Amino acid sequence: MKNLRLDVEGMTCQHCVGHVTKALTEVPGVEAVEVRLEENAATLTVGETFSEQAAAAALDEAGYAMGEVRAQ
Repeated sequence: MKNLRLDVEGMTCQHCVGHVTKALTEVPGVEAVEVRLEENAATLTVGETFSEQAAAAALDEAGYAMGEVRAQ
């Protein structure tokens, strides 16, 4: 497993944090999610089956956009 930090564009409130958390939790390979509104970012613990494309698609479907992805 590894930790990634994703920039998330479009969050404006705690309701958005809930939507982003739910969307990312449902992505295959995601083990844990922590979303921080003040940083417009999410920290994920992911396994080998995780796909950045799947995460981007899940966020897009929820109405948000994924920005830069960095290893933690």
